[in-house]
Amino acid sequence: MEMRDRITAALKDAMRAKEADRLSTLRLINAAIKDRDIALRGTGDDAGVSDADILAILGKMVKQRQESARAYEEGGRLELAEKELAEIKVIEDFLPRQLSEAETAAAIDAAVSEVGAESIRDMGKVMAVLKHKYTGQMDFGKAGPLVKGRLG
Repeated sequence: MEMRDRITAALKDAMRAKEADRLSTLRLINAAIKDRDIALRGTGDDAGVSDADILAILGKMVKQRQESARAYEEGGRLELAEKELAEIKVIEDFLPRQLSEAETAAAIDAAVSEVGAESIRDMGKVMAVLKHKYTGQMDFGKAGPLVKGRLG
């Protein structure tokens, strides 16, 4: 089942179950996907958003909510932080399982050998391979320094 179909089915289920919080988060996800569809239409790409694009959108949404929750906690607004964390849980239902540190290290090693990377100048090639294969499964903000350490 495509990501878009899974999200639509979950949206309908949340409506039937009258889960207001889950429903609002699913509507936010749908809106973000539709925004991306509209942006792609402007470039002449009528195919629409792919599953990989949806995973990237969801990953970005999780990261935004983590930052917001951290800011709310620092500001003493715990009820708002809890709302952000609840939204993260709903979004993560659609993301693949995150790779462990050992799996991430193995993926980096495989990508380095795949592109034949030898120095830090090849970091972009390695990151491109990782992003292509592990979108939604890996935090690239953490993977970047690991790749740099491996090549540097």
